[in-house]
Amino acid sequence: MTTPPALLIAGHGTRDEAGAEAFRDFVRELGRRHPELPVAGGFIELSPPPLGDAVAELVERGVRRFAAVPLMLVSAGHAKGDIPAALSREKERHPGISYTYGRPLGPHPALLRVLERRLAEAVDPSWDPAEVTVLLVGRGSTDPDANAEVFKAARLLWEGRGYAAVETAFVSLAEPDVPGGLERCARLGARRVVVLPYFLFTGILPDRVRHQTEEWAAAHPETQVRSADVVGPEPELLDLVWERYEEAVKGDLRMNCDSCVYRIALPGFEDKVGLPQQPHFHPDDDGGHHHGHHHGHGHAHSHAH
Repeated sequence: MTTPPALLIAGHGTRDEAGAEAFRDFVRELGRRHPELPVAGGFIELSPPPLGDAVAELVERGVRRFAAVPLMLVSAGHAKGDIPAALSREKERHPGISYTYGRPLGPHPALLRVLERRLAEAVDPSWDPAEVTVLLVGRGSTDPDANAEVFKAARLLWEGRGYAAVETAFVSLAEPDVPGGLERCARLGARRVVVLPYFLFTGILPDRVRHQTEEWAAAHPETQVRSADVVGPEPELLDLVWERYEEAVKGDLRMNCDSCVYRIALPGFEDKVGLPQQPHFHPDDDGGHHHGHHHGHGHAHSHAH
């Protein structure tokens, strides 16, 4: 019987140690759930272990084939470029390995169910959902396609659930920001708002969302504002990563390339078409002193290597 490919989880990284440990715990739990194959995880920046160490760990365990799943909600520059470039570099460091690359996680019905649960935990039980406006806050990106995916998640969360509206904001790099998003909700007549962070784990940015929400609420006492929690290491998330792993193994990837800034000349982003990708430099990654100077080959939508 053919040995199944190992599972490599690629995370972004955070300066928040609790958030980084939540990722590492999540990877360990995936390993416990799937003892039949090696599981490892690493970050592209900010947190140990770097992705290169995770690949080296798999190679030391005799792995020659693996499927890499980006533990990210949207397909922004990290999922499209940084991780594939890092994986291309690892192939140079470890001749003979091969891998397939999975797609990011959202917006998936399983994630929407968790978001719905987070909303239910945050609202006052006496509130009528028809009187509640949700502000879904994403990370924010310079990639318009990635920002559009957060709007898509917001629309899917709104459909059929009875909330007055689901608006969208971002905590960095994109407009509207959190105060701007709350202001929009208020101008649309919202009197009860739940701010819902579109983040997997705790970290610097989700903390910033909560802090900015509290500041805005203190200055606008006429609006009742609640903060919901991040997605967290829920069973649905563990199942979804496994689903993405199985897709990658089967080659059933279904990536959306129609509005990808690296393939399509979007207004204001024409210079990015065909841009070669380069891995992040991770300070903990010595990797035989390569230090990330090798360019990735092409763009992440070329998944099988």
